Amino acid sequence: MIRLAADTMVVLHLVFILWAILGGLGALRWPWLAGLHLPALAWGAFIEFTGGICPLTPWENGLRQLAGEAGYAGGFIDHYLLPVIYPA
Repeated sequence: MIRLAADTMVVLHLVFILWAILGGLGALRWPWLAGLHLPALAWGAFIEFTGGICPLTPWENGLRQLAGEAGYAGGFIDHYLLPVIYPA
């Protein structure tokens, strides 16, 4: 159950990143979405430009450790997305 929670956290994290990047497209069609997209965009930009770690990452790592798995160092993008973009 805890592993499922950690996997769900990964999916939520990815959905948030996609919303921060692509949510503006929805706001073009439905302007009220801008009120939801702009804070997500600001948070994503803040985390990226300051080199910070999103709070979802330690939460996921904590769940993984509770499930008996190893967590990972660094951020979500470094661990999950960069290997997809730049495979070994």
